[in-house]
Amino acid sequence: MSTELRHDWTLEQVNALFALPFNDLLFKAHSVHRENFNPNEVQVSTLLSIKTGACPEDCKYCPQSARYDTDLEKEKLMEVEAVLEKARIAKKNGSSRFCMGAAWRNPKDRDMPYILKMVEGVKELGLESCMTLGMLTREQAYVLKEAGLDYYNHNLDTSPEFYGEIITTRTYQDRMDTLQNVRDAGMKVCSGGILGMGETANDRSGLLIQLANLEQHPDSVPINMLVKVDGTPLEDLEDFDHFEFIRTIAVARIMMPKSHVRLSAGRTEMNEQMQSMCFFAGANSIFYGEKLLTTENPEENKDMELFAKLGINTENQQGYSDEVTEAALMEAVVEAQQPEMFYEAS
Repeated sequence: MSTELRHDWTLEQVNALFALPFNDLLFKAHSVHRENFNPNEVQVSTLLSIKTGACPEDCKYCPQSARYDTDLEKEKLMEVEAVLEKARIAKKNGSSRFCMGAAWRNPKDRDMPYILKMVEGVKELGLESCMTLGMLTREQAYVLKEAGLDYYNHNLDTSPEFYGEIITTRTYQDRMDTLQNVRDAGMKVCSGGILGMGETANDRSGLLIQLANLEQHPDSVPINMLVKVDGTPLEDLEDFDHFEFIRTIAVARIMMPKSHVRLSAGRTEMNEQMQSMCFFAGANSIFYGEKLLTTENPEENKDMELFAKLGINTENQQGYSDEVTEAALMEAVVEAQQPEMFYEAS
């Protein structure tokens, strides 16, 4: 099999992938994943809210919007040294990337000196750096790149057709423009969306089409499951179907074969078996730590326990454990591929 990087997906083609029998879809996605990545490695990031609440935007899913009463405690921009101390802890706990998020429509000029010092400090610790600060101008993108920022996160959230039902204070094109500014500056793009906001199946396909048909695929694609927060307009929606979530992970892997697909928000609602199926379907990145900005996330030791059960290493680890060498693993794979191990229908 040879991976084909495509940027011309149609709605009919993507819907056909979603319509595949579940086992066929997962097999196809896992085959693509195995061709492009070590299937037993997961990239681990830590996400920190460096400025919380009082956001002027009206994103219906977000407890940080100033328009909703969510009892969220508002916090000013953190001190640089406090952020770097969190980064040191993240590195010690196994993260390879440190992501910093601020509840802004866009960063103000007065904030940029502190932001740049955070980026420089995180890089000095030997971590990859990522930020999500809202919309960026071309000039701001270049300044962040010059400071050493590796990744910039700016999610599209959903399809262009459904977007206006979720957000009215910035346009879809605003988001696309920020992604272009980030890419033009030479930074890596992190962009994905949220499932379970009341969108249709076509909207989920449409989101993936927007991402995969970019001139260059995002380097990281976070797939979030809506975390329903009291006080937000989406608090009473029905729970999202877990099989549909796994299908979306698989289709994202097929459409963007060389991107990291991040199993992101909503993992506290997923049991170990569901997360394992997501990893098999092509997810190979997670956020690590007890908080994702303001919502709950599994504790670090729970993730490590699951990784141990699955034989998964984090990307900054090299090789396999002493108990399971690479040679032993390959021997087991070859043995499993012997004809007598499979049932063949007559």
